[in-house]
Amino acid sequence: MVTKKSFRSSVATELRNYISHKQALGYCFEIQSETLLYLDRLLCESGKPSSDLTVKTFRHWCQSMESVCSTTKLKRMRIVRNFCLYRRRKDPNCFVPDSTQFPKPSQAVQPYIFSDVEISKLLAYSDSIPVSARSPLRASTTRLAVVLLYTTGLRRGELLRLTRADYHPLEQTLTIQPSKFHKSRILPLPSDVALEVETFLEKSKSVYPRFCGNYPLIFSPYCGGRAYSSMQLKKNLHILFNLVGIRKSDGRFPRIHDFRFAFAVNAILRWYRNGVNVQAKLPFLAAYMGHISINSTYYYLRFVEPLASLVSSAFAAHYGDLIQEVEGGGQ
Repeated sequence: MVTKKSFRSSVATELRNYISHKQALGYCFEIQSETLLYLDRLLCESGKPSSDLTVKTFRHWCQSMESVCSTTKLKRMRIVRNFCLYRRRKDPNCFVPDSTQFPKPSQAVQPYIFSDVEISKLLAYSDSIPVSARSPLRASTTRLAVVLLYTTGLRRGELLRLTRADYHPLEQTLTIQPSKFHKSRILPLPSDVALEVETFLEKSKSVYPRFCGNYPLIFSPYCGGRAYSSMQLKKNLHILFNLVGIRKSDGRFPRIHDFRFAFAVNAILRWYRNGVNVQAKLPFLAAYMGHISINSTYYYLRFVEPLASLVSSAFAAHYGDLIQEVEGGGQ
């Protein structure tokens, strides 16, 4: 984590004050702090200790990011621009980058929405994932990851940070430790999902009795019981996707994050099919997914075909009588 003492450029004091201001408002601000530290280092390397943030130094900083994608570069440039706007509150003459000259973001990745049928196939083929004496729980671990990702909408990092102590068998709940937005939450699990967790814990305990208590739920025994890396989880899921034959329209495998999209969309589909008031339920979905408001949840609610049909049917059921057909076939 970036410390306030890390900044050494001519704008170091303002950078420290800005970060303190944002953190006082409740923002984690770690990623933004790293970006601002990178800017601070470049200003220090300019050869002049008094180098300020100007059109020239900002352009030089942007040119140093030629290797990153346009979306990442855009995010970093916006972080610096927000800092400049903060400076302008005290100094109307300070430099603020022209946002109209920023690069365009890359096209958003189309999420893959898993169906219940596909998840059933993934679970059925999970035992086919090759195991070894070095990793005897590889298949069981991947199965549990699919179950939890699909039924709870966990973020990848939240899944990998889960410990055995985070599961409470009497309540059949998972405690998600503070992550994004500094929020912790308790997720009640369906009985069949709780059974999956308990079955895995029993199997894990019989194979590795010393990895209990506060050890990671998804762990690598040959790495001293450390949590799975994102790369290892991704590798295992790709093996499973390949076994089942699941690929996106562009031929690539779905992302781990697509399980979270599927969780949100399928929740909405169930509510529409059951005649539930979806708008009234959205705050509950937001809380379950760990969002600070339903505005963040809307990002995951993609207008897929099954959802389009159900929304259309719901609209017709409520307001169909108000639409009158006129002569000539119009309405």
